[in-house]
Amino acid sequence: MIEHHVRVHPSADRLPREEQLAWRLAAVATGTEELDPGSAAMAVNRVIDNASVAVASLLRRPVAVARAQALDHHASPGARVFGSLTRVSPEWAAWANGTAVRELDFHDTYLAADYSHPGDNIPPLLAVAQHTGRTGADLLRGIVAAYEVHVALVRGVCLHAHRIDHVAHLGAATACGIGTLLRLPTETVYQAVQQAVHTTTATRQSRKGEISTWKAFAPAFAGKAAIEAVDRAMHGETSPSPIYEGEDGFLAWMLDGPQSDYTVLLPEAGEPRRAILDTYTKEHSAEYQAQAVIDLARRVRERTGPLDRVRSVVLHTSHHTHHVIGSGAGDPQKYDPRASRETLDHSVPYILAVALEDGAWHHERSYAPERARRPETVALWRKITTVEAPEWTRRYHDPDPQRRAFGGRVVITLDDGTVIEDELAVADAHPAGARPFDRPAYERKFRTLTEGVVTPAGQDRFLNAAVDLPELKASDLDELFPAVDTGTVREFDATLPKGLF
Repeated sequence: MIEHHVRVHPSADRLPREEQLAWRLAAVATGTEELDPGSAAMAVNRVIDNASVAVASLLRRPVAVARAQALDHHASPGARVFGSLTRVSPEWAAWANGTAVRELDFHDTYLAADYSHPGDNIPPLLAVAQHTGRTGADLLRGIVAAYEVHVALVRGVCLHAHRIDHVAHLGAATACGIGTLLRLPTETVYQAVQQAVHTTTATRQSRKGEISTWKAFAPAFAGKAAIEAVDRAMHGETSPSPIYEGEDGFLAWMLDGPQSDYTVLLPEAGEPRRAILDTYTKEHSAEYQAQAVIDLARRVRERTGPLDRVRSVVLHTSHHTHHVIGSGAGDPQKYDPRASRETLDHSVPYILAVALEDGAWHHERSYAPERARRPETVALWRKITTVEAPEWTRRYHDPDPQRRAFGGRVVITLDDGTVIEDELAVADAHPAGARPFDRPAYERKFRTLTEGVVTPAGQDRFLNAAVDLPELKASDLDELFPAVDTGTVREFDATLPKGLF
């Protein structure tokens, strides 16, 4: 790996483009050729994972709204939308499919200096591949390159400390993935990266307080913007430059300011692109830092007895978990039984309460309004707090992925003074966990989430196509969209209020 140091430069420096971070990212993309077998196999897993959660969310309102907007933008050849046979312009397909993938908060994650859901790169890449007639092998290369760039940025550049939303890294990664997919010149990808970063920088208010449905739309917006940026760059248009290092640029005014100094690790020319292997998916439909907490609750509940005897529950955890989804966020909404689903899946007190009661987690039932408003649940929920523990924060940032920890230690005090303690470093499904997700686990997740929506034969067709992704011809990419009852989808869409399109 090469250490690329990124700092602010005044315009008078005339920083050569080859020394700019955007150029270095573009060079990683255009230099991605033969794929590491492990990376290629994991990319197939994530295609399966994305389809699983997209199909499970087809009849959810934000997904239906995004789909309705997309379906009014017909195009030929165009790209497919989950739940429909209509082909639309690729940026709108990315919009609809990206929202479907993100809605349930149930696909892959990577946590380091910042947060990310690298699987959000896949919908825009698939849309562009379909529209431009690329093969499965082309798509696979684009996915692996996008993950490489995304993980590098998340490792090296912290956004959340400045309350910038993590989709700013997504836009750059998607532009790079598209450049790889289309075999564009480095110059073109460089311009597209800068446009994507410039247009997809937003604040983290989308994940604060009463969290709205925009949380599902945000990565889809970044994917749509990245496609448009690539299109403009292919037409020869240029971009604000240098977008990261400029004295009025991203680092200087959005992040650490004029004294910014970041290190981004990027692969050398010819070095295998293996960053995707450091990412991980979710077994439970909740914010990633709650995954280990759910597994811990399932384990410790056997020792608590009746939960009405609980006096208090304290989760000792990392800075990130405490301040983002814990009581350290200072958001009263995280304890509100009438909060939105998006808020509840970012409330570890709520998640811990339900997991202690049910010993399980379900992507719909665990968030149902009647479930959140049960008096006994509310009583337990409000006894749960989080505290930051320096040791858990240190483990969260451990440079060794095998030692990195995203869980915590739970301390339950009963009404008679009995104290029950237990801890879990990573979720069971994490690569270093008790039951790491493998190909059969991804396939089980797909079959479970699509049961009753996709026929068994349709499930088989999709899984066969996904596994054969490296060999798929351009005309075969439609098989990556599981066949569903489009009539039911249209009936649901007809219940929505009419918009502009």
